[in-house]
Amino acid sequence: MNAPDPLSLFREWFAAAQASGLELPEAMTLATTSADGAPSARTVLLKGVDERGFSFFTNYESRKGRELAENPRAALVFHWAQEPRRQVLVTGHVTRLAEEESDAYFHTRPLGSRLATWASRQSEPIASRDELERAFAEADELYDDHEPDRPPYWGGYVLAPETIEFWESRPNRLHDRVRYSRDRDGWKREVLAP
Repeated sequence: MNAPDPLSLFREWFAAAQASGLELPEAMTLATTSADGAPSARTVLLKGVDERGFSFFTNYESRKGRELAENPRAALVFHWAQEPRRQVLVTGHVTRLAEEESDAYFHTRPLGSRLATWASRQSEPIASRDELERAFAEADELYDDHEPDRPPYWGGYVLAPETIEFWESRPNRLHDRVRYSRDRDGWKREVLAP
């Protein structure tokens, strides 16, 4: 954990988690808060990491989308439980990805997932499962002869990291913990007590 660049260290740890055979190493907890400070968290999938930060996609009108519109700061937690047990905590500012990038990713998704995006008004109450199934069937019929476009209420976000903390399990709870904080000159590295 001596890397000068935390994004390169994250990529190294992420590649190790992928190589380990762990199911869904890209699963991450996304924590957001409403304008009045009420927290919420859920699991989403990492879809990319680059110099901008950590990317994911969702419905802009979902609870998380509404909270990010009210308060565009969030935290991500990756927890990989296989040996060596590791965790990465990322905090930062969230912005929407460009429409072209959201369009491009949307068209890589399986057809059923694209139709479900049209059928489901994520986080909104529904009368029953039958209502959701009917909406999916309607979307399937509507797009029977052509590919569905990305709905205007769905797309990507990128979390630009301000802090990235790495944790690795060690015996006797003497775990390794390192936090990187962004400053004017790049990244400041601190070793933390476990």
